[in-house]
Amino acid sequence: MRMYGVVGWKNAGKTGLMERLVTEITGRGVTVSTIKHAHHSFDVDHAGKDSHRHRVAGATEVLLASRNRFALMHELRAEDEPPLEVLLTKLSPVDLVLIEGYKRDGHRKIEAHRAVTGNPLIAPGDPTIRAVASDSELALDRPVFDLDDTCTIADFILREVGL
Repeated sequence: MRMYGVVGWKNAGKTGLMERLVTEITGRGVTVSTIKHAHHSFDVDHAGKDSHRHRVAGATEVLLASRNRFALMHELRAEDEPPLEVLLTKLSPVDLVLIEGYKRDGHRKIEAHRAVTGNPLIAPGDPTIRAVASDSELALDRPVFDLDDTCTIADFILREVGL
């Protein structure tokens, strides 16, 4: 499975870049799925809804389906967070999986960086970060793209994964 990551510190522009890349790449006829890592607990249903009641009652998995979409919720009651490799097996086949987060995993990545955050770059100490998308000029040993130049960033990623 071809995959490529977008990493960076909080407020670096990761989600906006992901959104633009999905639009750009799917617009070229490439099928894309995404994985987003969350550092906090999250919920896709709400208290009082039937699916929520099923989970609270103790169901390990609840699949919520309609004519427009389905969502499979798997409760990790006493389990550790599954590794990225396991999560990738849950996806249907596509041309490319874009991964937001998972900065410590070994797949190729591009780092999103905004100078205003004051955060240091991750790239200098991480060879899996193949390029940086930034809102400021940077002198690095790898390509640096304008954070808003989605087309060029998409070109780079697609070349990297052989698409």
